[in-house]
Amino acid sequence: MIGERRDAILSLIIDSYIKTGEPIGSKTLSELLPYRISSATIRNEMAYLSGLGFLEQMHTSGGRIPSKASYRYYVNNLMIPKPLSDFEKKYFLEKLSINAGDPERLLRDAAGLLSETTHCAAFFNTVKDELDSVQGVDLIPAGNGRAMIVMLTVGGKIKSSVCKADCLVDEEFKSLFYYIASEFFIGTPLTEINLSLIQSTAPVLGDKTFDMLPVLTSLCSICREASESTLVIDGETNLLSHEELGDEVYRLLSFLTEKKRLIDLLSQYAAQGKEIELLIGDENYIYEMKNTTSVLSKLNYNNSQTAILGIIGSVRIDYSFILPRVEYIMNTVKEFLQKGGITFE
Repeated sequence: MIGERRDAILSLIIDSYIKTGEPIGSKTLSELLPYRISSATIRNEMAYLSGLGFLEQMHTSGGRIPSKASYRYYVNNLMIPKPLSDFEKKYFLEKLSINAGDPERLLRDAAGLLSETTHCAAFFNTVKDELDSVQGVDLIPAGNGRAMIVMLTVGGKIKSSVCKADCLVDEEFKSLFYYIASEFFIGTPLTEINLSLIQSTAPVLGDKTFDMLPVLTSLCSICREASESTLVIDGETNLLSHEELGDEVYRLLSFLTEKKRLIDLLSQYAAQGKEIELLIGDENYIYEMKNTTSVLSKLNYNNSQTAILGIIGSVRIDYSFILPRVEYIMNTVKEFLQKGGITFE
């Protein structure tokens, strides 16, 4: 701590700047402080805070604005969190419970809710698991020469696809499909399911090979999709309203659109990062994010699965409002994921 009076001055400067985006001068501060103190004394204290690297002066005659370092001090020592109302808690729970049994849809809902609540960009990333395998499959006739395949992995991923069926999908066809699935697919790592595996079913299928080929090809496709890392970003355009990002917002949006570097970063975080982490300004690992604040949450579930849920905004976000709500949403998602979900009998 840097002293009660300096803390009070710094807290007022940061709270004011978060609300208005404008620098604040000593005269205004003297009117806001709960006790009388001269403008000259306030200017001396502001000079001291500048010396600590907590304040910056945009113009020689202008007021002071918070530095990136000051936000960290503010969050750790000065911030008074704004508690969630019962209505907010109920709303968040209702939104997240809709797809609580499907990890990927739950994470997608959470990213949308984070974006809506914080007015930041939000995202989730499911980290690639080389050992994830097929737990079960279902084949559902869809009429008009079509069928739907639904596949569940041991890691809880659910993928589906509608494919063309060149023959009648009757009970005999379904029985043969389930036999092939049991013998060749169930228990097989997703990364090992490919066209070569499909070709190896031909001796068993015999003259049914060409009838079954479209269905097995579709199953192979959704297995390949499930084997890859998924990154979904929601609310990128929210960043355009973060005026303090200036022209750098376009570089940040370009970085988010590229995705690969962010996926690589999140993969490293999944291996080494904390369960939940707040990164302010230069604490961020990537150059394009040095003027942002990000919150990352590492979520482990279904024994070997890992996902990262997070937000990205400017350093001038309303920490006292946003952080408690982000933490509540992330902890609720964590609880739902750890309860588990759907299984195929």
